This record gives sequence, C-alpha cells and structure tokens, in this order.
Amino acid sequence: MSSDDDFEPRLGRMRAKGNKKARKYLSRVLAAANLAHGGAGVAGRRSRFDGSRIGRGSGVGRVLGSRNRYAAFRARRVIIKASTIKLVGKGFGAARAHIRYVERDGTTRDGARGQLYGAEADRVDGKAFLEKAEGDRHQFRFIVSPEDGAEYDDLKGLTRRLMTRMEEDLGTKLDWVAVDHFNTGHPHTHIIVRGKDDRGKDLIVAHEYITHGMRERAAELVDLDLGPRTNDAIQARLYGEVEHERLTSIDRAMLRDADAGELVSSAAGSAFEQTIRMGRLRKLERLGLAEQMGASTWRLPADLADTLKRMGERGDVIRTMQRAFAARGTTPALADQAIYEPAAPDARPLVGRVLERGLSDEASDRHYLLVEATDGRTHYVDIGKGENVEPHATGAIVRIEPVATAVREADRTVAGVAAANGGRYTIDAHLRHDPSATEAFAETHARRLEAMRRLTRGATREADGTWIIAPDHLDRAAAYEAARAKDRPVAVETLSSQPLERLIGVEGATWLDRELVADGPAALRDAGFGHDAREAQTRRRQWLVAQGLAEEANGITTYQVGMIAALQRRELLRIGVQLSGEMGMPFAETEPGANVTGIYRGPVDTISGRLALVEKSREFTLVPWRPILDRHVGKSVSGIMRGDGVSWSFGRGRAGPSIS
Repeated sequence: MSSDDDFEPRLGRMRAKGNKKARKYLSRVLAAANLAHGGAGVAGRRSRFDGSRIGRGSGVGRVLGSRNRYAAFRARRVIIKASTIKLVGKGFGAARAHIRYVERDGTTRDGARGQLYGAEADRVDGKAFLEKAEGDRHQFRFIVSPEDGAEYDDLKGLTRRLMTRMEEDLGTKLDWVAVDHFNTGHPHTHIIVRGKDDRGKDLIVAHEYITHGMRERAAELVDLDLGPRTNDAIQARLYGEVEHERLTSIDRAMLRDADAGELVSSAAGSAFEQTIRMGRLRKLERLGLAEQMGASTWRLPADLADTLKRMGERGDVIRTMQRAFAARGTTPALADQAIYEPAAPDARPLVGRVLERGLSDEASDRHYLLVEATDGRTHYVDIGKGENVEPHATGAIVRIEPVATAVREADRTVAGVAAANGGRYTIDAHLRHDPSATEAFAETHARRLEAMRRLTRGATREADGTWIIAPDHLDRAAAYEAARAKDRPVAVETLSSQPLERLIGVEGATWLDRELVADGPAALRDAGFGHDAREAQTRRRQWLVAQGLAEEANGITTYQVGMIAALQRRELLRIGVQLSGEMGMPFAETEPGANVTGIYRGPVDTISGRLALVEKSREFTLVPWRPILDRHVGKSVSGIMRGDGVSWSFGRGRAGPSIS
C-alpha cells in the first residue's frame, strides 16, 4: 500500500491463502444475510419461494422494507396502490379509457379538468403517450397518496422526485405520465409507467420493491419536505385508531408480536404504548375479536386482519351512501339502506332505478351502483371492474342478479373428452366422442379453455392447438369461475334506459308494460321506488286503455293479445320513418323468416330495446341487436330473421365476411 488510505480488502480469515477459504467465508456472509432478511430469526427454516424478488429493485425494496419500528412510526405515511395491466387484447382499449378517466373534469383544486404531465413537461398528450406504448406487453399504474398531501400546494415536484428515485433504484430510465387529483379528502397522484426499460425490453419490477421500496422512498421525500412527525402528532393518530372499526397500525403491531397460538401481551415498551395497546384490546373485545386469557395475555383470532378489513370496507360503503343521500337532500332510515351481497345463500335478483354510479377503488377500477329498488330500500351494489358493465344514466331501470359460479356442463364435457383421449382435448376428439356435436359447438369449448388459460392458467395449450387437461380440471374450472366473479360479481341488465316518468305515455314496449302482463311481476313495496312504480303502472294502464290495447271492467284490466309486439312495431315504424328522413333512403321492415344481408352501421337505442341498423344497397332495415355485432361495425353481415331475433351465420359472401 502506498498510503494509509490505499488498501484492498480480501475476504477470509487473517493470513488465509487461496480462494477456497475466501469462498467459504463469503458463503457464510451470504447465508447470514439471507437468514436476517428471509428467516425472521427462525433457525433452520428456509423462506418459501414466491417470486417477490424477481425483477428490478428487489434488494432495494428488501432493505427499505426492513426499517425499524421507531423509524416507521416517525415517518410520514404514504399510501401507494399499484397494479400491473396487460395491454394485449382488450387491455389497450382499457388503457385509453383509463387515460380519459384520470383526465376527467372536476379533479383539480378549482374543479377543472385534470392534465397529464411528465418528467419535464407540465402538459403531456395522453394519446401520444399511448401511441408509443402500442405493442407493449404491459404497463404499471400507481396511485400515490401522502397522508399529509393537503399540505402540498402542488404534487408535481414530489412526483418527479419520486420517479427520479425509482429510476435510480431500478437502474433504468422510465417513460411515465401522471396527473394530480384533489377531488377527495386525500390529494393523490395517478402515475402511469410504460412496461419498457431504456433498452426497449420488458420492464420487470420486483414485487418487494412495489410493495415496500416505492412506499418508503415516497415517505422519505415527504419527510424531507414536511419534516418527521412530532410526538404529539404520533400520539394523536394512535389515540384516534383505538376506536376504529377497521385494521389499524396498532393491530398490525400486535399481530407481528403474536406467537403461534395467536397470543399477544398487553405489555409494551412504554406507558403510552401500553395504554394504546390495552385500549385497542378492550375495543376488540367489545367487537368479539379478542379474548383475555390472563392478567396481560390476550388471544386474537387467526382471521383478525381479514375481519377488520371487511369491517373497514363496510364502513366505507356506509359513508359513500350517506354522501350520496346528503347530495340529494334525503336521509332514508337505516332500515331502508342495504348492501347487496351476491354471494349470500339467499341472494335474490334486484330491480330498481340507478341513483348513482361511482368508483370504489381507483387502483383496481372497481365500481359501484346505488340502486333504489322495488322493495323500497336503497342498495349499494359492487359491480366489479367498470369495463364489464355498460354506463347507466341516473334514473335508468336495471335488474341485478348474482353471477353463477358453478362448474358448467362444458367443463364436464371437456373432462369427459380428455378422459377418453389420454388427457388431451381437441375439436376433432370432441367430434369423435360426440358425433351429434357440431364443429361450432366444439369451438365454444376451446374458447372457454382459452379464457381459463389467460385468467387463471387453468389449462395448457400446445403449439398444435391440443389442450392438456389436468385430472383436477373441474376444480380448476371452479377456481376460474370464482376468479371471474371477483371482477364481475353481478350481472346488470338494462330494463329501461329512460327514467320511470318518461315511460307512461310513450309509444313503445316499456318495462311497465312487461311488468303488467308478466306472470310473476316484481313485488312493489309502497315506499320509495316501489311506490313510484305503482303509481306509474296505474297511469300506464289508463294510457293503454285509451289506446285500445287494454280493457278495464269491474276493476279488472285485460290486455290485448300481442300487445307487447304491437307496441314494439309502432315504435319500429316511427323510428324507421325518422331515420329514413335523416339517411335519405327508404326503410324496409324485415318479416320473420326473411334474409338479413347488408352492412351493419351501428346500434339504435329505443324504448323497446336496442336495434341494429343494417344498410342494404338501396334501403335499410332495423332488426334486434346482439352484443356480438358491435365488433363488426361497418362490415357485411348475414342472417335470418327468426321470431324475436336474428340467427347470424359465419362465412364469406360476395360482400365480405359475415358474423354469427
């Protein structure tokens, strides 16, 4: 060494020669480090591999997540919700919708439209950002909400410094846009990050960094801006948590300290901590969630965290309903408020009018409906991901029912075909197994397997299109249905896009008419929407009598045979004449059994229901609409009119491809 500051460290014991002992010493260092990070002090136990350390930022996330409890209490809290969104298939359309959502009106401090910004520009074109991302496999979405965000006049500086720190932690430049929202009690920032690194390769971020590292980096920055929390602020927050009916930081600390028997001590390091812990245990005891076993020993249930989370969610729902009622100047009794539980054994369909649609969880795009139902109560309905349910205007009448999660007959058929074919399923094997089946019918089974593969990896497809069917295929099908139900727990059917008051004197087959002639109409309680629906039915009945579509004698009303069809045809002809003047071509009514061939131009919404406009060479027609048509706007279609619908067929004609 040329000086005291110039030295070269060598691994190994003093005076050890060669690499063998050095490697042995290095192995001991790595083993000790792994034990410290993953073993939680339990000798001889190896942590289970869960993939959380795969990707960039794993080490940083692990180090940042291991900060001591004192530092965690001192730090300003930042809530971060993260999601990774696949862009293949419908994902890119959902990405466009997300950009529109975060840039919507009413999100700034002055109620103006939100504006995307980036690392260097205060205004970024969302369309241009998505064009660069076309072809990307995925994107990341983050919601960053500092607990003390209201103390910031502008969140842009905090966001930019956070993204710079992330680039340093992940070892790559990030392509991102963000928008700040001040429309809730907690100001927050939506950040969208492309799933590509600075070399154009897929960006993989370790789960440990997303769950721990990013949050700690944000908390560090807020600490630098606002300073660590004072003792008074910490104590005030903890005192406030004692009576909360949700999962709190006090609960998390006790769960960390609980032993294998779920026993925890009320004793703590200081008098204040002991007071807080004892107060919280007494609150949990009143809720039936803690049991005192000794002078200072308590037993906590194994599912305490999940139970408190559900209680917190229920409290959030109640507050959401109260805000909606306050905005309308109404305050229904608690008995007239309900949370719709589709998974409950006694869950029944719900019919009512939409009071409000809102977002319950921005990170996972979960939406809700407030529905004033025929039973006189207002129900909060979790409808899952917003993309699965079409928008509804306030006052629209809907029917809501639980989505079935049982194993389907198609799953049993696939399992049967595979059992007879060496554990493999193909369309040819299906047709050999069941000669009466058509190729189109067998293809529906293959499409279901593809859906299972994409959502839950419940099926495996080989390069030649053969499906490998596991022995527990029916269990996997049940798991797939359960996973689908999380994103779409209910089915929402639009009974009327128009509010109740507009249905009384309109020429068309309305929800009121169908209820009047139904064998089992919805039970109408004489309160709320039930009361309004009763009055509307009475007035509609009088209108039908005046139109000669019903007769009333001795207090009994009889309806003309074919009344619904007659009302539908009246509206069809009226809409046809109206569109004929707009399009400059004649309207031709399609008779049952007639061929329907032409260019599908789009849907037409009517009181009676949605119709499909099909343009022919010199005229156009209107026929019943089906959802599959919307994927073929501007394309040639072909089918046969049968009763109340059209049987569409695949194939190629002179006009181009057709659909079914």
